[in-house]
Amino acid sequence: MAAATSCLASSPRLTLGASSRRRSWHPRRPAAHRCAAAVDGRKTTVQSKAGDALEVCRVVNGMWQVSGASWGRAQPAAAVDAMLRYADGGLTTFDMADIYGPAEDLYGMFINRVRRERPPEFLEEIKGLTKWVPPPVKMTRSYVEDNINRSRKRMDVAALDMLQFHWWEYSNPGYLDALKHITDLKEEGKIKTVALTNFDTDRLQIILENGIPVVSNQVQHSIVDMRPQQRMAELCQLTGVKLITYGTVMGGLLSEKFLDTNVSIPFAGPPLNTPSLQKYKRMVDAWGGWSLFQTLLQTLKKVSLKHGVSIATVAVRYILNQTSVAGSMVGVRLGLSEHIKDTNAIFSLELDEEDMNSITEVSKKGRNLMDIIGDCGDEYRA
Repeated sequence: MAAATSCLASSPRLTLGASSRRRSWHPRRPAAHRCAAAVDGRKTTVQSKAGDALEVCRVVNGMWQVSGASWGRAQPAAAVDAMLRYADGGLTTFDMADIYGPAEDLYGMFINRVRRERPPEFLEEIKGLTKWVPPPVKMTRSYVEDNINRSRKRMDVAALDMLQFHWWEYSNPGYLDALKHITDLKEEGKIKTVALTNFDTDRLQIILENGIPVVSNQVQHSIVDMRPQQRMAELCQLTGVKLITYGTVMGGLLSEKFLDTNVSIPFAGPPLNTPSLQKYKRMVDAWGGWSLFQTLLQTLKKVSLKHGVSIATVAVRYILNQTSVAGSMVGVRLGLSEHIKDTNAIFSLELDEEDMNSITEVSKKGRNLMDIIGDCGDEYRA
């Protein structure tokens, strides 16, 4: 199974010494071509308080790996062929961003192939989730609209299924201006659902209090990084906002490839040769180090052998079982390698109480990354 990595693959700013930015928050208690949701829980619906809703597959094809040569790059035709195979295999939701190189353009080529070569009911199953990651400049209506129109043109769609918004600097309140313009564009039919990526709990609350109809927040979440299950999940439960996770297999670290290895010895273990692997190795170091990580891999291997699946499959299923998680992304190396069968195994895997408890026990032996990095998304902010 390919790596699940940062949804902002271009320039993560990991600051392990960063403090959490908290303000006072006191929660109030209150077919062959179709995803077979009724059969194996493939699909779920994310929905805002305003009633905007989008049905997506619970495992999302993450397309960040087309953003740079570090992961390898296939020819566009081969990449689009691969997208069709994923969709035909029931994995019909694709995640991309304006900053992921040709990702939106590839989706546009892909969706046109679907229109020409698949029945209309199959086209309805395809969902394209994109992100807008602007610099923190003044968010005028024309600036926001121009950028949204650019993504619509690249993806060749009348309306974006989901627009996930990222903002670099919380000290600049322009994110609220941008989101209000995005909401207006949704009302005009250019966007179907409004979502966020890498926002922390406090800012999510502010955004919701300003009437922005958020359906989801995309955040880093793995067995090692359980930060979203702290303050964020509680607010999500109260408001109905769902989480879409990335980094769930930690760039491929949560796999058999790294079991019983020592990457600290030069040339002795598998190389950490992608930005994803390097990033998540830093997360491992912050959490508890390589020795504890090996204990986690050994625990996951025991569970995987019990169910006849891979370590990565267990890792994704564990996160899908967490509170408020609607879906998890698994990276796709389009035209270079495929993991359709492995990914589909996630849907039929049922982890029992013993499985969940054994994994949780090891996860809790590590440090609380909230204390080291801060809340969700703080790894991207100084």
